[in-house]
Formats: sequence, structure tokens, C-alpha cells
Amino acid sequence: MNRKESDFQYSKVLIISGGHFAHDVYSSFLAAFLPLLISKFELSMTLAASFTIFFRLPSLFNPLIGVISDRLDMRRWVIWAPAVTAVTMSLTGMAPNYASLCILIFVAGMSSSFFHVLAPVMIVRDSGNDLGKGMSFWMTAGELARTLGPLIAVWSVSLWGFEKNFPVMAGGVIASAFLYLALKDANPGSGSRTVDGFKQAWRSLRSLMIPLTGIMISRAFMVAAFVTFLPTYMVASGKSLWIGGVSLSVLECSGALGTFFGGTLSDRVGRQAVLAVAMPASSALMLAFLYASDWMIFPILLLLGCTLFAITPVNLAIVQDNSRHCRGTANGLFMGISFVTTALVTFLVGWLADQFDLKTAFTVSALFGFAGIPIILFLPKSSTLVSKE
Repeated sequence: MNRKESDFQYSKVLIISGGHFAHDVYSSFLAAFLPLLISKFELSMTLAASFTIFFRLPSLFNPLIGVISDRLDMRRWVIWAPAVTAVTMSLTGMAPNYASLCILIFVAGMSSSFFHVLAPVMIVRDSGNDLGKGMSFWMTAGELARTLGPLIAVWSVSLWGFEKNFPVMAGGVIASAFLYLALKDANPGSGSRTVDGFKQAWRSLRSLMIPLTGIMISRAFMVAAFVTFLPTYMVASGKSLWIGGVSLSVLECSGALGTFFGGTLSDRVGRQAVLAVAMPASSALMLAFLYASDWMIFPILLLLGCTLFAITPVNLAIVQDNSRHCRGTANGLFMGISFVTTALVTFLVGWLADQFDLKTAFTVSALFGFAGIPIILFLPKSSTLVSKE
């Protein structure tokens, strides 16, 4: 019996979210490896931050990927992305120089761009009327991956050594094989495109994307500081690499709760209401972390993960609420803006750390987090940007 389009199809959502988990386990290796790469190549914080630029650079093509996905079957890019990202990230320890390392990271970024543009649209198709819930499943899988990813990265280095930990790539290859069996007959397209071309889509979406970009930039400062530099900050503070990896895992683990409840709660109390609580709370908790005693660090990270990562599924749901007939294009545009702003902000945070220190860079990032709060008022309150089906 065929399910109604309004039904939430758990099995399909879980399969695609499982692919997200497998993919993001490997993309999260970079933050855990960063202290080792800094030491191996004697890098400044600015050059270390440049790795995020190379990883995010392919996201410039995200809007184009989205436009194409509204027209063509691109499920194979979703299927094989976990394998490509796993192989490239697992080989970073073998890179002989900075240039070859940047190439590996760029290829991983290209794989990640295709996956993160295409797969959420598949989630939307199977979420029925519960878009926030679907985005929560999607983002929760990613946060769980980024919880375990740093620990797996450190474990693999401990077991095989940094330059010989390539066997860990096997998990991503197996995940892609499973996705092939599960999704080879799936349809990743939006299925109801009525917007022709990027220009028309932008005209329909700009009143959403302009304020949303402001919110993404504000949040990007906090994310760039913690997700990219938290292990490095902990090591610089005299902690071990294991403590650095565990700190990031604690943040991401609580982030999984935040992503799940953030999107689901926004279906009931409203998208803007969740953002209005999560953004100021994240900034305040970040400042508290910087000046807390050692025994308070992990409790604060638990709370910070819940609030900071609750924001993204809400943003994704807002985009999908207002792009019913060009969801691939809209998601590509959103992901492109998100990835590029995160890369540029990460580079800026690294530059601030070089000019002053990491604690100063983290403090500035927390203060920027407050700047996005008034922008919430400019977000649309209903799906009025693109005509409804």
C-alpha cells in the first residue's frame, strides 16, 4: 500500500541519515588531526585555518549543483560520497607536503558538497509535513558522527600511527556499498520544480536568504572557533590530544541532542522562537567556557552543544518551508552560503589567533554570536516566498 506524501517515512529517513553519519565521521577527522598537521608541517594558525578554506571551496558550486539536481538524477553522488570522503581524509597523514594535503582536503570537500546539497532534498521528500523532524534526524546523524569522528581519528592514530592510519577508510567504503543497495532505485529530485534557473530562484528566495545569511555568519564565528580549534585550544592550554578529542566529542554529542530537539521543537513552537533562545544562549555559554575552572568545562560544553547545534536544523527547515518548487536549488544556495561563510570566518578566527591568541579569538567569536539575534526578526514567518503546491 502506498504511503501518503504527508507521512513521515522513518525507514528512508533513517537510511539517508545513516549515510550522513558515515560521511561526517570522516569529514570530522580534520579538527582532530589539526594539532598533528600543525606540528608535522610547522604551520601557523592562519595556514592551519586554510585547510577549512580548501574543504569549503567546492561549496561555491553548491547553487549550481542544486539547480542541476532539480533536473537530473544525481543519486550516485549521494551514494559514493562517504567512500570518497573516507579515502581522502584517511590519507591525510601520508601527505608529503602542504600542497598535496590541500589537494586531498579539496577532493574531500567536493565530495562533501555534493552529499550535503543532494541528500537533504531526499530527506524532505520522505518527511511529509514534519520537515523540522526530518531535518532533526538528518542533523542528529551528522552530530553523532562528529561526536565519534574525533575519537575514531585519535584511536586510528594510536593504533596505526598518523602516517599509516589509512585502513580506517574501510568504514566509509562499506557505507557507500550499503547506500548503493538501499538507494539505487530512489529518486533524489524535488519532483515538483516550477522555478526555472538560478536567477528566478534567487528572486523568489532572496527575502529569506539575505537575513538567513546574517544569522549564518553570526553562528559561523562560534562554530569556527569550537569545531575547528577546540582540540588545538585544549592542547595549547596544556591538555593532552586525547582531552582535546574528548572535548570536541562532548560538544558534538550534546550537539546531537540539540539538533534533534531543535528541529522537532520548531515544528511546534515556531522556527524563530527556537532561534531566539538558542543564539544568545550559545554566545553566553561560549564566554562562560573561556573563563570557567577546569571542572566546569565539560558541563558547559554539554549545554553549549545543545544550543549551538539546535540552530542548523531550524535554518534548514526554514529554507525548505519556503522553497517548495525549487528545493534542490534552494538547498544548494543555502549550503553554498553556509559553507563559504564558515570557511572565511574560520580563516579569520585563525588570523585573530595568530595576531593575539586563541582565547582572544574565541572571545571575539562569542561576541559576534550576539550580532545575529536581531536579524531573526527579518525572517519570513510563513511559506510565502514560493507559491505553494
